Amino acid sequence: MALTPSAMLPLNTKAPQFELIDTTTDDLTTFQDVKGKLGTVVMFICNHCPFVIHVNEEIVRVANDYRVLGFGFVAISSNDVEKYPQDGPELMCKTAEKNDYTFPYLYDSTQEVARAYDATCTPDFYLFDSEDYLVYRGQLDDSRPGNGIPLTGRSLREAMDAIMGNKKVPASQKPSMGCGIKWK
Repeated sequence: MALTPSAMLPLNTKAPQFELIDTTTDDLTTFQDVKGKLGTVVMFICNHCPFVIHVNEEIVRVANDYRVLGFGFVAISSNDVEKYPQDGPELMCKTAEKNDYTFPYLYDSTQEVARAYDATCTPDFYLFDSEDYLVYRGQLDDSRPGNGIPLTGRSLREAMDAIMGNKKVPASQKPSMGCGIKWK
C-alpha cells in the first residue's frame, strides 16, 4: 500500500461543481442534487483501496447519522479504470450495494472533478457549509488499517457537529491518508 496524504484544499474554497453519472442509478448527478440543508460531504473513494475498505462501514454510519440532520453526502471515484478495472462503474455499483451506501456513488471518468477538488488519495473527505464553502477537509478519524484504533468518524463528525452548533470548525485539521488516486 502506497501511503498518500490529502493535499488539503484551502479552507473557504467554494465547492467545485460537477455533473457525473451515479453508478447505482445511471442518473446524471450534480453537487446541487446532493447538497444538504446544513452542509455537504464529498468523499473521494474507490473499490479496491484497503484504506477505503477499512472505513466503508463507518462512512455509511456517518452518512446515516447525519443525513437525517440536514447533511448531504456523495462519493466519487476518479481512478483510471483502464489500469485499474476493479474500480470501473459496474463494480462501483456492486460495491455500493454490498456496503449499503445510502448516498450516490459517482464516476469521474475524466478525472476533472478530482483535480478541481485537489483530491490526491482515497479516502479523502470534504465538508462544505450551507453556502457551499469548504470548512473541513482531511481524514475521517485516526483509524488506519492495522493501527488498532477503532473507527469512530470523529474528525468528520466533530466538524459537522460544529456546523450544527453554529460554531466555527477548527482550522487545525489532519490530512487523510490512503492510496493515491490512480491518474491517467
